[in-house]
Amino acid sequence: MTSAADEQRHPPGPHPLWEESWYFDFASPDGSLGGYVRLGVVPRDGVTWFWAALAGRGRPLVTLRDHEVEPPRGRALEARASGLWVDLVCETPLQHWSVGLEAFGVALDDPAEAYRGERGDPTALGLDLEWEASDVPVGGQGPGGEGYGQACAVHGDVLVGRERIAFDGAGWRTHAWGPRDWWAGSWSWAAGTFDDGTTFSAPSEPVALGGDGLPVSAVAGDVAVAVLAHAPVLVPGRPGGGAASRLPRALCRYDRAGRTGHGWAEWLQPGAAPPATG
Repeated sequence: MTSAADEQRHPPGPHPLWEESWYFDFASPDGSLGGYVRLGVVPRDGVTWFWAALAGRGRPLVTLRDHEVEPPRGRALEARASGLWVDLVCETPLQHWSVGLEAFGVALDDPAEAYRGERGDPTALGLDLEWEASDVPVGGQGPGGEGYGQACAVHGDVLVGRERIAFDGAGWRTHAWGPRDWWAGSWSWAAGTFDDGTTFSAPSEPVALGGDGLPVSAVAGDVAVAVLAHAPVLVPGRPGGGAASRLPRALCRYDRAGRTGHGWAEWLQPGAAPPATG
């Protein structure tokens, strides 16, 4: 069972691919807006990987990817780099987290440009959001079964460019630790909240792929998954050399037995080199 002590940082294990990560996803009730942040401490390289994205209906993807962030010090989860400040705070274990972000990303009209060099317009991205538990933690969600996820209500403010958006929706947070191999085998995951308040998380298998290998639809058990907005990430090659991997992440609509919900899904495509620029 997940305990309050699990919310703290964990000592690195001996495996060379050991890492510890925190995901915070959010989606509006109508699926028109969503985003996420991910902070991953990578002891083998002495760095932190940080990703963030904001996506939605009628707007470009705003994305940020930095794999050279200095690791947080002590027990805090605050990180800084050029054009980036992020602070993840456990206010009450297993109940309440807050996320603060001040950063510059790039706005991409074509989300697949995230695979090709992230050439876009520099855009300010900020978050001042609260994740408050709406369900009990679900265990076994780390790469080796070490970790947990939790459905949450999410509220606060989103800032993008000159726009300030008051946000009130649902989300999912995941804390995982253990060996994570981004290059050897694929994985998939989807999680969200339905309009009746029920939640789910499950592996998700693509049914249809569009251009650049971006999923268009998928199934997660008895849940039909429809992609609303893409936010793909290019994962650097294996330490010592090798092809990069693609991680299509997406804001999705979920349908199950007449119920509709929204959330985020991801599908790792290991060893997939980025498409050639044209």
